[in-house]
Amino acid sequence: MKILVTGAAGFIGMHVSQILLARGDEVVGLDNLNDYYDPQLKHDRLARLTPHAGFRFVKLDVENREGMAALFAAEKFDRVVHLAAQAGVRYSLTNPHAYIDANVQGFMNILEGCRHHGVQHLVYASSSSVYGGNTLMPFSEHHSVDHPVSLYAATKKANELMAHTYSHLFRLPTTGLRFFTVYGPWGRPDMALFLFTKAILEGKPINVFNHGKMVRDFTYIDDIAEGVVRVLDRPAEIDPAYDPVQADPARSNAPYRVFNIGNHNPVTLMEFIEAIEAATGRVAEKNFMPLQDGDVPATHADVSELEAWTGFKPAMPVPQGIGNFVAWYRNYFKA
Repeated sequence: MKILVTGAAGFIGMHVSQILLARGDEVVGLDNLNDYYDPQLKHDRLARLTPHAGFRFVKLDVENREGMAALFAAEKFDRVVHLAAQAGVRYSLTNPHAYIDANVQGFMNILEGCRHHGVQHLVYASSSSVYGGNTLMPFSEHHSVDHPVSLYAATKKANELMAHTYSHLFRLPTTGLRFFTVYGPWGRPDMALFLFTKAILEGKPINVFNHGKMVRDFTYIDDIAEGVVRVLDRPAEIDPAYDPVQADPARSNAPYRVFNIGNHNPVTLMEFIEAIEAATGRVAEKNFMPLQDGDVPATHADVSELEAWTGFKPAMPVPQGIGNFVAWYRNYFKA
């Protein structure tokens, strides 16, 4: 198949592209290579894809309406994996317009391209952040997600609503994936694992938010990438049993689905830090801080829907995944 992967120079995008290329798909990788974090890491990820004969890179902003329309018209993609977005909860507090431009306007351009050019299936990145103020654990696709606590989360919820509209009106199969705290080699420098590992190896203190009373469903990158491809291979379908009187958020009378992708085995932040200490062989100096605005104290994914749909569920143990990351970090930065 010919597949568009947006955000191909990103953390998840690179790994998804590698799987698709390895099995023989043609991948057009799109990215704007922005400076939200060090672009060198993005260039180095891209360098792992460009040697493949089946890969072509396009530098373009997803919010560029004319550019995106021309790309879809020229390429005639079979399927689309949309991972490009303005990421980060904290950044949305100070740079809100970046989220509307990339995550809302950009997603609109993706939907229009898919609609007008016969794309068979759109798989796009949502986020566990859509669960917002929910406290019922584990988070399930059957739960309401109407109380976001950050603009980032609101844009991801908006993506799910926009996708449903296009699935309903134009019978475009769409599947949203709610990622739960993705980590692993080639990860983002603004994420906790990267920040903690860097500080510990440099002998600097780490900031431990909510005084360490945090729980996260950390999900390893290889599990995430495998889940994305498994979902891509099974387009969303209309649920013939959908009941509009007692509407289930996880079901629809349109070819629309959303799935959690998490490890279904949450760990405390302190356990996470202990695993980094074990992998680095050093003890962290800790600054205990209050909960940050827009953050939530706990996440925990119910992945039964994903497993039922694809036969796959994430399973990487966190200590092993952290060990893999620390080994990559030491090698990449010669640390």
